[in-house]
Amino acid sequence: MEPSASATRFRELHEPEGRPLLLCNIWDAGSARIVEAAGYPALATGSAGVAFSLGYADGQTIPFQEMMAAVARIVRAVEVPVSADVEAGYGDVEATARELINAGAAGMNLEDLEDGKLVPLDQQVDRIRRARDSGLVVNARTDIYLAGIGDAGSRFDRTVERLRAFAAAGADCVFVPGVRDEATIAALVRSVDVAVNILATAGSPTAGRLRELGVARISVGSGPMRATMALTRRIALEMRNSGEWDSFTNDTIPYADANAIFQR
Repeated sequence: MEPSASATRFRELHEPEGRPLLLCNIWDAGSARIVEAAGYPALATGSAGVAFSLGYADGQTIPFQEMMAAVARIVRAVEVPVSADVEAGYGDVEATARELINAGAAGMNLEDLEDGKLVPLDQQVDRIRRARDSGLVVNARTDIYLAGIGDAGSRFDRTVERLRAFAAAGADCVFVPGVRDEATIAALVRSVDVAVNILATAGSPTAGRLRELGVARISVGSGPMRATMALTRRIALEMRNSGEWDSFTNDTIPYADANAIFQR
């Protein structure tokens, strides 16, 4: 299937030798508009953030149609390309890709961990190929490092084996969450011929340093959503325990400015 104009725009933002594509992951239409207004050329959902915002735990526990409806609301709210994190594909990658296209999404994140186990490589390659045939920009993720699968000495070689197979299947970008040390990141970038996505967390190199290492895409996963959760909890506890309001009256967006973000 021919890619949409939005998918083409999103694909062009991945430059292995240029400036990394920064993705401040969002979880609903409101957060999407805020990040778009901050000047981002594209957006990406995080599955955990979307699930939390709708009252579900992460890990494919959210009903499929609720996830697709959330993606559709986000796409309708913004003018930039949106990539959707669809975990391991919700059982049918082709059907998921069709729903994303119907929602207007430009890309998908597809991980290889399902029910706590790595999907066999041949099956995952088939899923990636089917997803790529839809025209969506596919960010193929392996969770070997994030989930601590296998012994530390074998993780790099096993990860590279998967990433190369994902690239050969047509993945536009490969994603290795759980890696923070510069030597491993640089070695991963050198080992594949497609764009590499790194998850920025506490202790990760800066965006500038990741650019020097050759990283093409940087995302932050559920980090912004969890920071928002922490602030909400702080507000609630302050109100209950002290009857004060500093947590939401200091350094807040004025009402008029907040309302303006949602006016076209």
